Amino acid sequence: MHQAGRSQAGIFQQDGRHHVFLEFDCLDGMRGLPGRQLLTHEGSQVIAFGKRLTDSLESISSPPGLRDFTAVKGTSGLSAPATQHDIFIWLQGNERDELFATALAWCEVFGLIADLAAENHGFVFRDSRDLTGFVDGSGNPKGDARMEAALINAGEHAGGSFVLAQRWVHDLAAFGKLQVAEQEHVIGRTKPDSVELAPHIMPRDAHVARTDLPDAKIYRRSTPVGGVRDPGLFFLAFSADADRYRVLLESMYGLAEDGCHDRLLVYTTPISGSFYYAPPVAGLAAVFGADTCTG
Repeated sequence: MHQAGRSQAGIFQQDGRHHVFLEFDCLDGMRGLPGRQLLTHEGSQVIAFGKRLTDSLESISSPPGLRDFTAVKGTSGLSAPATQHDIFIWLQGNERDELFATALAWCEVFGLIADLAAENHGFVFRDSRDLTGFVDGSGNPKGDARMEAALINAGEHAGGSFVLAQRWVHDLAAFGKLQVAEQEHVIGRTKPDSVELAPHIMPRDAHVARTDLPDAKIYRRSTPVGGVRDPGLFFLAFSADADRYRVLLESMYGLAEDGCHDRLLVYTTPISGSFYYAPPVAGLAAVFGADTCTG
């Protein structure tokens, strides 16, 4: 049985064309957090915490498996950096000015207890395409399968989710030099209509082949980010099991048994990486219920 009724609704909200991603570093010894009044934006935001913070908060605990993101050292010189932070806030909606105002409000609330460490602004590009021109998220689970992939399904953390957040920068010039047929072999899908390549022509180093794994299903909510100087993707994913991220990263970076890496990594590079825990709604309300926030 899935736990959608307990989860933060924003995880599954799909109609926002604008996005803001904020990551904060907190003071040591936080027992609770200010900002309860800003929880009224439920449904248009998702809030998650790193392990260092959940270990210190009084009202929730770290779910088994939660850990800091550590740098990935792959084959062929490929790597993914670790930039672990304490609080992650994802805002989404159709009115960019209102999202910006909410982001400012969170920064003001956290002014005395946290520093804004990273800020990214995302947007829907055309018909939900990545800046490479391919439809993003075609392989996402649908219906109840979304909840099964994204949400912890039992115990005190039921309805919560393990979150992976990464900022990627694309080399669009290099990718654009490839013929469309070759681009499709890099991705593993057709470009116009996002049809997955047939098994007999799917390269084993295609992005789909390295990430669409039956035992590592996750729910992706990525969006394009950046400007014309640093175009890319904010990769955001939710999982019921933290270990699925390890399996996926190993598959992408040539650390799985077959030693093959994701060819897409030739054309895009991660510049950040953090793991978080998005607690269910009740746990979130408890975290922001304290008036006194430090020990």
